[in-house]
Amino acid sequence: MFICTLPQYVAHKTNVAQQFTPQMHYRLLHPGQGILGPASAIYASQPTTLPSAFSIMPPQDPTWHMDTGASSHLNFNASNLSTIFNKRLFLSVHVGDGKSIPVTNTGHSIIPSHHRPLHLHNVLVTPNIIKNLISVRQFTRDNNCTIEFDAFGFSVKDYLTRHILLRCDRSGDLYPVTKPSTSPIAFLSTSASTWHQRLGHPGDQGSQVAYLLIYVDDIILTTSCPALLQQIIGSLNNEFDMTDLGALNYFLGIYADRTPTGLFLSQKKYALQLLECAHMVTCNSSRTPVDTDSELGPEDLSYALRQICLYMHDPREPHFAALKRILRYVRGTMDFGLHLYVFATTSLVGYTDADWAGCPSTRRSTSGFCVFLGDNLLSWSAKRQHTISRSIAEAEYRGVANVVVETAWVRNLLCELHSPLMTATLVYCDNVSAVYMSANPVQHQRTKHIEIDIHFIRDMVTAGHVCVLHVPSRFQYADIFTKELPSALFEDFRSSLSVRPPPALTTRAY
Repeated sequence: MFICTLPQYVAHKTNVAQQFTPQMHYRLLHPGQGILGPASAIYASQPTTLPSAFSIMPPQDPTWHMDTGASSHLNFNASNLSTIFNKRLFLSVHVGDGKSIPVTNTGHSIIPSHHRPLHLHNVLVTPNIIKNLISVRQFTRDNNCTIEFDAFGFSVKDYLTRHILLRCDRSGDLYPVTKPSTSPIAFLSTSASTWHQRLGHPGDQGSQVAYLLIYVDDIILTTSCPALLQQIIGSLNNEFDMTDLGALNYFLGIYADRTPTGLFLSQKKYALQLLECAHMVTCNSSRTPVDTDSELGPEDLSYALRQICLYMHDPREPHFAALKRILRYVRGTMDFGLHLYVFATTSLVGYTDADWAGCPSTRRSTSGFCVFLGDNLLSWSAKRQHTISRSIAEAEYRGVANVVVETAWVRNLLCELHSPLMTATLVYCDNVSAVYMSANPVQHQRTKHIEIDIHFIRDMVTAGHVCVLHVPSRFQYADIFTKELPSALFEDFRSSLSVRPPPALTTRAY
């Protein structure tokens, strides 16, 4: 017997219906608090004698409730269903005292969610039921999902991607299914109820939104209206010893300047400190961080720095020259920063590339990718692969797997922030073989050694979360992380990543 998650109303299944007997069996957890109402008049020829404890019943509730003990979905009114089959899969439903209640019809219903509709197949219409029940076992099987219960409610998650499809709060001892909110509520933690208990309910939660970013003892707070912002700040001050520094200006070494189109993020102060330590504040600038004739590798600044660090314990003259070249590049781009623009969240796009066997000492490949949310650069990476790739297609495909993992994490984060994406992530790769492998269901002998990455990406493509497309090398922005580029192309790709000088006019006041 299962422990019931709905102790006041939900029944327990005791045994499966016999093969030739169309009926279902349940055992009530609390005889005095049942799920049954008076028998329907049309079934007078099959009277149902119930204990006197069921003579006084609460009114029927149209809300669906999750039940781990039910073997099928139950609903008291056929009008609540989207489709009626006009047939009965079972004649009756048996309860723990051996009595039965009739099943009048069978139908189908749909629960909407932000990602995809959730189906309720073969719902049994039982007019005597008080609470509409969802069989957890049947629901998870039909919708390829999982259900996680906690002290505050439950989450319906996609089985493959772990994306949250539906989140509902509990009501007392019950776990009702509520419709997904069209306007996100204030999101301050995994469960809004926890913070609501500590901070109260500032403003109109049904139409406002607030985000709280915490790093150790530094906090960024943003809301959709000033009144909600001040209310939350006041509530935080009542709970913690805090100092309000006003509008966002400087956070974790990054300057944030408000522009007419969005935000401009820069690290000019940190760059100046580096140049002062090296006594190169007045040095001549360089257009690129790495000489194209150098053996250090790609021109991306972060990768060039990691290459230099490999020789920090035993540097030679070429390594000092390369280090000075990097500092000269920093000197020339000290005013540059990342532009973030105001836009409606509509698309997530990733670019990935790999430098096959690019390391001269280990012959390991380097993967690089960048991820855009709309027009904003959200994430980027240049990292050496852990294993040696035996072909350029293998190196490129490992790069595709890396960016798919990153975009899956971003999509899940946006879903938790109540801003889910409704379209598939587009991943651009300039290797035709890697693009073909992502969609080809045939497992060839020469690709078995990267089987895990292949199955992972194919599952994401099949689920409709990712679409891998080919892009010409001329528009492959991830090349800046993995390849040696001419100065003109390097500057063009850098600008495409929204790394540019500041606008003519900026203001630090919000």
